[in-house]
Amino acid sequence: MTYLPIVLGLAAGLSTYSGGILTWRFVRRRAFVFALTGGSMVGLALLDLLPTALRTGTGGSGAANIFPLVAAGFAAYLLLHRIRSTGTVGRMTLVTHSLIDGLGIGLAFQVSSVTGWLIAAGVLAHDLADGANMVGLSLTENSKRLHGWLLANAIAPLVGAAIGQAVAIDAHTFSEMLALFAGGFFYIGACEILPKSLGSASTWLNSFASVSGLIAMGCIAHLLP
Repeated sequence: MTYLPIVLGLAAGLSTYSGGILTWRFVRRRAFVFALTGGSMVGLALLDLLPTALRTGTGGSGAANIFPLVAAGFAAYLLLHRIRSTGTVGRMTLVTHSLIDGLGIGLAFQVSSVTGWLIAAGVLAHDLADGANMVGLSLTENSKRLHGWLLANAIAPLVGAAIGQAVAIDAHTFSEMLALFAGGFFYIGACEILPKSLGSASTWLNSFASVSGLIAMGCIAHLLP
């Protein structure tokens, strides 16, 4: 086992934690945080996870399955919204997403060092937003529970990188996993978080924050190979 993916998984965790702490400091601007977070999550789903799933799918049949899986992911989170606490579901999803981030780093380094560094760059670029998203979903919790969720989200990439060094997964399966999470993240951002940013005095400012989050994720996705 090479320790470079582990180090990068730790760096991803620190990035996530830093993004969460910075967001936490602006807790009084809760609606603004929700607006920025919601836009970022929609952007993450549509401009990062979905294109990555399409790129990593193998063959035409793999690409053809991506969009139905996105719809399945959206439907699954819609049903979970009715069954249990949406906040808990969203937070567990973010932790799982961070775990997959680390897993992607570990698996990519099995392919080549160049691939590993490219994937790591993408993970580090959006992990600040991941931490902000976790805090945005946890603002209704007390400080101890909020910090606990943020720590879990920060530790997940490190765990994922270690797992990625120990197991192997084919590109087709990996792309399908990303498609499911793209649908889930689109639901969380558009149907859970963004509605919480409405109805405040700074509606236009919050709308600008949502669009900014969307654009930021688009820029990150397009700057990466």
